[in-house]
Amino acid sequence: MMRNKEQTLGNLIDKCKTAYISYVDTEGYPITKAMLAPRERDGIKEFYFTTNTSSNKVNYFKENPKASIYFVDNRFFRGCSLVGTIEVLEDQASKKRIWREGDTMYYPGGVSDPDYCVLKFTASKGRYYSNFSNEDFTL
Repeated sequence: MMRNKEQTLGNLIDKCKTAYISYVDTEGYPITKAMLAPRERDGIKEFYFTTNTSSNKVNYFKENPKASIYFVDNRFFRGCSLVGTIEVLEDQASKKRIWREGDTMYYPGGVSDPDYCVLKFTASKGRYYSNFSNEDFTL
């Protein structure tokens, strides 16, 4: 059992360069995509990702906000799955909040690029795997 889930999971998440995000398409099939790790997080409850507004996942999230994100530590074979909802944020304040130097490589129009948006994931529950056992938790 985790003594301090915020610390244990936070350490795992912070070491990951990639996050796996899952959503449901219009036919009800699950789709999982690898994404760059979240730009920001508030504990283990809220996560902020950048993505292209024109991506399929944005359209699917607008229709069905249910999602999951997964972080894995391959070295020690442990991982954390979080379930919750995604909000697509297109306001300037949210976009400026997580903008970083060099993002023009992906969004040539800068912070105002219409093809740049923020995905805010809010977790409601999760599952942690380590040492051949699982632990479910709510947030």
